[in-house]
Order: sequence, then C-alpha cells, then structure tokens
Amino acid sequence: MEPAAAKLIAAGIAIGLGAIGSGIGEGLIAGRALEAMGRNPEQSDKLLTNMIVAMAIDESTAIYSLVVALIILFAF
Repeated sequence: MEPAAAKLIAAGIAIGLGAIGSGIGEGLIAGRALEAMGRNPEQSDKLLTNMIVAMAIDESTAIYSLVVALIILFAF
C-alpha cells in the first residue's frame, strides 16, 4: 500500500470513529437529560445547564479527532 493511500485511510478512520462516538454520546446525554427533566420539571434549569456543558465536552472529542485527522494528512 502506498503511503498516501494509508494516510487517507487513517485520517478517514480517525474522523469517522470520532464523529460516531461523539454522535452517540450526544444522543445519550440529551436523551437522559430530557428524561430527567420529564420526571422532575423543577430541576430542569439545572439539568439543562449541565446537559449543555456535557455536550460541549463531548463535542470537543469530535474536534480532537478532526485535529488528529488533519495532522495525519498534513504533518506526516
């Protein structure tokens, strides 16, 4: 296998796994938070804030995988 092809495959795998993991994580976070808000509406403000913070942290994982893919493509 040529090095250029290996770089493209590695970058695709890196961003693909990062995006899938982040998407699943955000779905779980939102689902559980909305379920908790439905069960206890008085705490919805606190839950919403915590949900947004957790989603931002989860989204940073996808951004890190994008950075790794770009490093694979352009630094090696």
